[in-house]
Amino acid sequence: EGYNVREIAMAAERAGVNPAKAIMAVSTDPAFLKRFGIQAKSAEGYLFPETYLFPRNSPPGKILGRMAGTFRKRFTPAMVRRAEALNLAIHQVVTLASIIERESAVNAEKPLISAVFHNRLRRRMRLQADPTVLYALNRTAGPLTKEELKVASPYNTYRIKGLPPGPIANPGLASLRAALNPGPVDYLYFVARGD
Repeated sequence: EGYNVREIAMAAERAGVNPAKAIMAVSTDPAFLKRFGIQAKSAEGYLFPETYLFPRNSPPGKILGRMAGTFRKRFTPAMVRRAEALNLAIHQVVTLASIIERESAVNAEKPLISAVFHNRLRRRMRLQADPTVLYALNRTAGPLTKEELKVASPYNTYRIKGLPPGPIANPGLASLRAALNPGPVDYLYFVARGD
């Protein structure tokens, strides 16, 4: 959970399933995206994280197709209705869930983190989520410098208001549910302490 497409591609390559480059190419192929109803420029966010078994040299379309198909099954009609009730497009829900996913691996915290982001969006505040900046920098971890927080990118939520243009990772079910069901708190901030 929480891997981005590049991390998935590298994991598949390390496992000898398929070259990362081939998987990356499929993830942005318009025909693939259309086939799975992904209304975005990339499959980022729509590859459901789960344990999958693939034989070596499996076609990259089959690998990502199975993951995208699982996403379609797990994002239920009830979740679609909940997104509509929140006045959010599915792409916005997946984008928000991906940020929540990268902010915490502790499922119990996710509704609170979601509440912070929902409250900030409602107030038109910047999300100021470090994982979005890391995504813009093509990194997955590490501290950010003041200069890095200024990077010009539509994914830098320290500079832009609202959600970035798309997901920064592939969220699991707990993060998707949290994005749709923020905790009943008025918090605007949280601090990650590493524990």
